[in-house]
Amino acid sequence: MSLLSAAYRSVFRRTSTFTFGIVLGVVLFERAFDQGADALFEHLNRGKMWKHIKHQYEQNEE
Repeated sequence: MSLLSAAYRSVFRRTSTFTFGIVLGVVLFERAFDQGADALFEHLNRGKMWKHIKHQYEQNEE
């Protein structure tokens, strides 16, 4: 119960800290979700994207 009371005293007691906690949580979740979605997209499209096949089409300038 002390964990809940400590969370209440530090975050939920004041509207400003509650709002800050929500905003911080949303920003962190968005960043993690975006990186996870990009990693999944990269994994599913490995070998099909330009950065993976670019070497096949570039000509060496010697």
